[in-house]
Amino acid sequence: MLSQLIDVTHIFYVTWTNRSTEAENCKINGSMFRNVLRAVIPNAPNLRHVCLQTGTKHYLGPFEAFGKIKPHDPPFTEDMPRLDAPNFYYTLEDILFEEVEKKEELSWSVHRPDTIFGFSPYSLMNLVGALCVYAAVCKHEGIPLRFPGTKAAWECYSIASDADLIAEHQIWAAVDPYAKNEAFNCNNGDVFKWKHLWKVLAEQFGIEDYGLSEGEEEGGGGTQRVKLAEFMKGKEGVWEEIVRENQLQPTRLDEVGAWWFVDLVLTGEAKLASMNKSKEHGFSGFRNSKNSFITWIDKVKGFKIVP
Repeated sequence: MLSQLIDVTHIFYVTWTNRSTEAENCKINGSMFRNVLRAVIPNAPNLRHVCLQTGTKHYLGPFEAFGKIKPHDPPFTEDMPRLDAPNFYYTLEDILFEEVEKKEELSWSVHRPDTIFGFSPYSLMNLVGALCVYAAVCKHEGIPLRFPGTKAAWECYSIASDADLIAEHQIWAAVDPYAKNEAFNCNNGDVFKWKHLWKVLAEQFGIEDYGLSEGEEEGGGGTQRVKLAEFMKGKEGVWEEIVRENQLQPTRLDEVGAWWFVDLVLTGEAKLASMNKSKEHGFSGFRNSKNSFITWIDKVKGFKIVP
């Protein structure tokens, strides 16, 4: 059916699917992307640009390799060599380069966002949505909103990528000649600390008692970190109550949060990526990460995913 899309001028490829091993991820995601390009490129005479979104696992390696291979030393820059490990991001890039070469004057760009602040209910990696659900459960049960991460993650400088900014970045690369045939990091251009955003999250849900887990606080021994994968076990009934009492969109708890992902993101010190290349090529977009965080919390509420 894709071959019938003869009037396509730009492809923005942001989808992926997850498998249990990175080798499987390389195979299935590579096939999906190759099939799209081979269906559209030969049949769309006005196709001008292919935009591929990957991410900072380009510099860190796949989830299964965390702690097993040495990632690059941050801040990450786009000219860093590939890590010696399977990575479906590398597979997608190689397919992109191979297929784009087959059509004259067809350009490409690769975009590598960091942790995304956005609205994507039911998706695998929806950090803001999952944190909103966690906060809603804490509010409903009248318990403190404890940070589900390490002290290192609480205290360090972190970066994020606003979903709307990523879209701006991709449109810029698709139409600006100076951005064509390049890979770019894409983040908000500022830094924040989770210790400050956690106060924002608590305020948004009317929770007065919030902070680090007791064992993560100074002198606490670091043994009592809250992990959402554990905390959310058995909370299905609680979530059903919240949905019913607040007339929310009907959802199951396992549909509105990938708890392992939140636990992973909030483990250890964040790794920063540089936006210098984008600036040098003419991109001037940015976001205030605190305001971005609030915007997406409001959207999760507005669509009645959480109260």
